[in-house]
Amino acid sequence: MSHTVVTAGQVASLDWLVLGPVLAPAAGAVLVLVVDAVAPRLARLHSLIGVLALVVGAALAFPTALGSAASPRRSLCLPAPDGACLYEAGPVAGALQVAGLLAALVVLLLAWPAREAAGSVRDDVPSGDSPSEDPPLRGGPAVLVSLVLAATAGAAGVAAAHDLGSWLVALELATLPAIALVALRATPEAGRGALALLTTSLVSFALVVLGAALWLLSTGEAVFSGAAAATALADADRRAVLLLGLLFLLAGVGFKLSLVPFHVWTPQAYAGGTEPVATFLAATSKVAALAALLVVLGPLASAASAGGPAAGGAAPVLVVVGIVAAVSMTVGNLVALVQDDPVRLLAWSTIAQAGWVVLPLSVATSQAAQASGSYLLAYVVATLVAFVVVHLVARTPGGTAPSRGRTLAAYTGLLRSRPVLGGALGLALLSLAGLPPGVLGLVAKVVALRPVVGDEQWLLALVAVANAVLGIAVYLRWFAVLLRDPAPATGATDDGDESLAELVDGPVPRPALAALLLSGAVLVAASVLPQLVLGLLG
Repeated sequence: MSHTVVTAGQVASLDWLVLGPVLAPAAGAVLVLVVDAVAPRLARLHSLIGVLALVVGAALAFPTALGSAASPRRSLCLPAPDGACLYEAGPVAGALQVAGLLAALVVLLLAWPAREAAGSVRDDVPSGDSPSEDPPLRGGPAVLVSLVLAATAGAAGVAAAHDLGSWLVALELATLPAIALVALRATPEAGRGALALLTTSLVSFALVVLGAALWLLSTGEAVFSGAAAATALADADRRAVLLLGLLFLLAGVGFKLSLVPFHVWTPQAYAGGTEPVATFLAATSKVAALAALLVVLGPLASAASAGGPAAGGAAPVLVVVGIVAAVSMTVGNLVALVQDDPVRLLAWSTIAQAGWVVLPLSVATSQAAQASGSYLLAYVVATLVAFVVVHLVARTPGGTAPSRGRTLAAYTGLLRSRPVLGGALGLALLSLAGLPPGVLGLVAKVVALRPVVGDEQWLLALVAVANAVLGIAVYLRWFAVLLRDPAPATGATDDGDESLAELVDGPVPRPALAALLLSGAVLVAASVLPQLVLGLLG
């Protein structure tokens, strides 16, 4: 379904279905606010609208993910310059859109509002919470749902935005609501986390704007184009400006991707927000960051693969990408190895995994983008499962709010006392470590290493392999806790087992259980057949 619109005297094509992955969550955010203004007590309706908007967006993104790289889906195409399309999504962008939308769906299920015993709905208490556990979230479910949908719309948009203006707007739309999400918890720790995220976001925005300006100055085009990059790289004077601009863009996006040395905000923001918000930061926000980075580095890869004078011009940026990847995975693993708070451990794990995500991008080929996207998909699936279990364990009755679920000791014997939760978390940890039966993580690491080895970057490959071993120690340390004898205070039954029915009727709300089953089923299926996830990117 396409239309034409006139902009500045030019005719632009407009395909609403192609724009659907962005428009669906954006429209859902507006509708949630309208419904909240009319019927503020219908908290579950707000969440239902959000879930439906994300399902529609993901359904519209699937054809793009399953399409061909030779024929990407385009919209907002202008007759000049050279018929450039401002929105262009191939299989990699489509797969990232699907991942971001479905990850946000899991977040909304975790944050589903609870029903009080009297049958009324409290707008200020998310699923599984009680006033004795956490302070009520500011604004209620409508604000939380609308912020998640708005940020997800930005994440979907930045994956396909190919002009500077749309790219910048979509990138910040994916970032600014996340700051508010952290602050919704209304605690001093949440305030510190939101302030850290706000500060780094302002610095990040300044860097990406400066980088975009240098791109425009060096190429003369406001569109991310391989031809424009090749022309600039072939000229010595323009090459220096372009490379400087790309470094600024890399640094700005590096803040959002939690790459070292732009990572300091990550543990504070994760620990300050609720578990669903930390899940959003670890999944959908990282999808947005990688999507933005691929849009920036894509023209560089095209210019380098075309050969000629521009082939070697991209080398300085690629070297920086490789160094940042190696340092990120090393620092992230070393600090994660000594963490006792599972949320902070997963935060430092995100930093280490971000290094793996950008590792293939140190090689300027189209296969590098596919490898990077494949690793991110594997990371998102496993991390979603881990955060879902962390959220559920943190909401287990008994204990005090500061300690419940926020130490590794809270997971002692989880495989025996609650085998459904323990099994899901165990598989997620093994997948992140790249150990069987978490085959998805192992295959993803091989895919990420392949471009580096193919380009004969042996030192970088050696650092990656060493960090793969170090990462095993990080996750096996937590996994070993799951295997211990359960302590009496964990709430285990007399025979040390708990059925799925008890999980449903007991401390686990049904929406949260649905989030566990959805993410866990994808992880199990991908561990048996990794191509189900990795195959989305060719």
